[in-house]
Amino acid sequence: MRQKRQLLDMLRDGHFHSGTALGLRLGVSRSAIWKEIRQLGSLGHEIHAVPGRGYRLAHPIEALDETAIRAALSPSALRLLGNIDILDEIDSTNIYLLRQAGSGTPGGTACFAEQQHAGRGRHGRTWISPPGGNIYLSLLWRFSMAPTAVGGVSLAVAIGVMRALRAAGLNNAGLKWPNDVLWQGRKLAGILLDMAGEVTGPCHLVAGVGLNVAMPPQAVFALDQPWADMRTALDPAPSRNHLAGLLLQHLLLALHEFQQHGLAPFMQEWEQFDLIKGTRVTLDHGGRPVHGVAQGVAADGALNLLVNGVIRRYYSGEVSMRKSS
Repeated sequence: MRQKRQLLDMLRDGHFHSGTALGLRLGVSRSAIWKEIRQLGSLGHEIHAVPGRGYRLAHPIEALDETAIRAALSPSALRLLGNIDILDEIDSTNIYLLRQAGSGTPGGTACFAEQQHAGRGRHGRTWISPPGGNIYLSLLWRFSMAPTAVGGVSLAVAIGVMRALRAAGLNNAGLKWPNDVLWQGRKLAGILLDMAGEVTGPCHLVAGVGLNVAMPPQAVFALDQPWADMRTALDPAPSRNHLAGLLLQHLLLALHEFQQHGLAPFMQEWEQFDLIKGTRVTLDHGGRPVHGVAQGVAADGALNLLVNGVIRRYYSGEVSMRKSS
């Protein structure tokens, strides 16, 4: 694994490097380099191999760096931060922090990964996690109260993501309840929350965010919905480490604000970013479709839906903005 990381670091600049030169730097043969290149390709790295020129990554990659990420954090965010773990490969950053939480890892601990093999979206979906181009971040947060007392935290996390995108210069993204981030109707970021703890408290939350930064072209074949990335939405796209720092900062601050004041401070921003209010939607509620007109969110984060002239509240489900028949 260490040799693969070293080889990948050599190729990150996007220039061609001969197998002989790479072998000399790593102290291995050209054939060993060829085998490592094939293995990197099997992991999802798009590598060009040209006879007489050597190997290069199809797109330069900015590796995640803890020093650079910390440099993007404000003093108030740094005070809330626990540790930062940056992993080359992991099954899932959320699963990783859930395991760590049981051993006393402090709240405010963040985990980034260059690649996930079992990234998850909402409702058990797979979150496509190609290596090196996007941001996969999970943040552990500890609450003294019971899990039932932190209802609506998913909306606060979503606002934290939107604040980070605004700070990066992207002003035309929006939110689809409860926490999908869309740009021009396409998925830009997804949020997954995992909660665990005692029924009466305390409890802990792992908030996972996947942000598409520079989605490799071949990844499109694995996606089942329209998608966008920061490289498309914002030209030029910010540094990947700067984006990672902005995301971490605003998630830390949003969770701290929610812990102190609940959902109320986020309601005005949610209304500003709400993409479905006043539109006809279909809510998949436990496998049962509910058709109605979205009326914004309630003070506890529930979706208000006008159904047959009556406003009903829903606390879970998948919203589709497709016209219902």
